[in-house]
Amino acid sequence: MSKRLKLVLSVFLMLLVFSCNDAKKAVGNEKTIKEQQIVNAKEILGNPEYLAISYGGYREKQREVQPTISELKEDLRILSAMGIKVLRTYNVHFDQAANLLKAIDQLKAEDSTFEMYVMLGIWIDCKNAFNWENGEPDHNQESERNPVEVKTAIELAKQYPDIVKVLAVGNEAMIRWATSYYVEPWIILKWVNHLQDLKQKGELPQDLWITSSDDYTSWGGGDESYHTEDLVKLAHAVDYISMHTYAYHNSHYNPEFWKVPEAEESLSDKEKIDAAMLRALEFAKVQYNSVSSYMKSIGINKPVHIGETGWASISSGHYGKNGSRASDEYKQGLYFNLLREWTNKEKISVFYFEAFDEQWKDGTNDLGSENHFGLINLKSEAKYPLWNMVDQGFFNGLTRDGKPITKTYDGNIDELMKDVLVPNTDYPRQ
Repeated sequence: MSKRLKLVLSVFLMLLVFSCNDAKKAVGNEKTIKEQQIVNAKEILGNPEYLAISYGGYREKQREVQPTISELKEDLRILSAMGIKVLRTYNVHFDQAANLLKAIDQLKAEDSTFEMYVMLGIWIDCKNAFNWENGEPDHNQESERNPVEVKTAIELAKQYPDIVKVLAVGNEAMIRWATSYYVEPWIILKWVNHLQDLKQKGELPQDLWITSSDDYTSWGGGDESYHTEDLVKLAHAVDYISMHTYAYHNSHYNPEFWKVPEAEESLSDKEKIDAAMLRALEFAKVQYNSVSSYMKSIGINKPVHIGETGWASISSGHYGKNGSRASDEYKQGLYFNLLREWTNKEKISVFYFEAFDEQWKDGTNDLGSENHFGLINLKSEAKYPLWNMVDQGFFNGLTRDGKPITKTYDGNIDELMKDVLVPNTDYPRQ
């Protein structure tokens, strides 16, 4: 072979190698771009692959004791193992909201496959809310704190556009039974319009969705006195409807669906309980459909998702042994599974309430139901709804507060069922 031919072949081989390397780089870059592709709220909400949950990481009886970033990262790993990819928070008053976003950002930096998004809550209340020293709550004026809350949420949404996908203006802020703090709808509308204006100006991401998360009645699904012009304007202003439904609470306040009907008196105790939980699911469906129907009646064709629903496992009050008897882990498990099955099938996002027990909610009563809505308790024990995940090893290698995730009742279903009572048909409502 001549020297010239050898030179030509050498050059050809070098070009071939460079070409292959460039191709590999191109594939690698394409993969990196794909991995870093940013999803938006429209793709997340209603997608069963993006399960949602309401989250608070507070361990103590006072919210002033903030969870650390390390503790938040513990929780995030646990939730990710459960298949959760979207979290709902409630306010930016405390460090938890900002630190949660930092924790997610850090986990993403540590692991490119880690995926978690946030519906960031903006707490809205009225003038003199929770503080009657300055006079009774004025529901037609807003708290001086509201602008600060909105401003802080805007800053966080700008800082973490890859994580914050929804801003929720208010939490049950328009429902009149929230006598300590509710506001008239025009106040919520004002702030929703403000956020939408910032999107139009390019100061917030165009694909950031804005909503308000409120009781089904506040969204027109119940009392017709809520069917106001301002509510119609609000429905037009938000990107989607976030409604709440609580069959659990209505087992006391509206118990007709909960009571054992005469036709079921001959059933076994377990059969009566199972049937009651099916009625609880139907109760949630009726409230969801009532909101959807009202929205269609006013010309609104936007997604309706469930911003909050849940079931407590313990109650010393209205929902316990001397009340409706709704509270135990077995009923919680049935509701959780029935709800997920329905909403996943119908492509409805549900921010199930809630991930972990939080004892600050009723700090003077350890057995208060508000402390026991979590799927995992403060002993790092998974309640009955999650026993199957423990069995399948979802939490292997994970800890919360230094403790591995184990099962309540040591996983003994017979012991659990000793605390399960048939719905109380006859107790007097208070």
